[in-house]
Amino acid sequence: MIISTTPEVAEGRVVRTLGVVTGEAIIGAHIFRDFFAGVTNIIGGRAGGYEKALREARDIALQEMELEARSLGADAIVGVDLDYENLGVQNGMLMVAVSGTAVKLSA
Repeated sequence: MIISTTPEVAEGRVVRTLGVVTGEAIIGAHIFRDFFAGVTNIIGGRAGGYEKALREARDIALQEMELEARSLGADAIVGVDLDYENLGVQNGMLMVAVSGTAVKLSA
């Protein structure tokens, strides 16, 4: 499935709009990941644990959105928007929400 942030794709012309599709993923921030991220922030460098968690959440959200689009018979999802948020008490959870428009492309 083609997934794009642009309203059009080179692989074909949009011939039918099937509707908005979405995907969400919420992952708890692990206490040890928080601790090591704090150490990384003090000494400098990248917070690999958070990066991995965000990547996993993004992949899950995109997969959910793609499944919804496939159920509508879509060839592609265009105009995709990704949003990242902190949730929960003391921002203890990470959320990734994605949305886009499921479309059929010309043959």
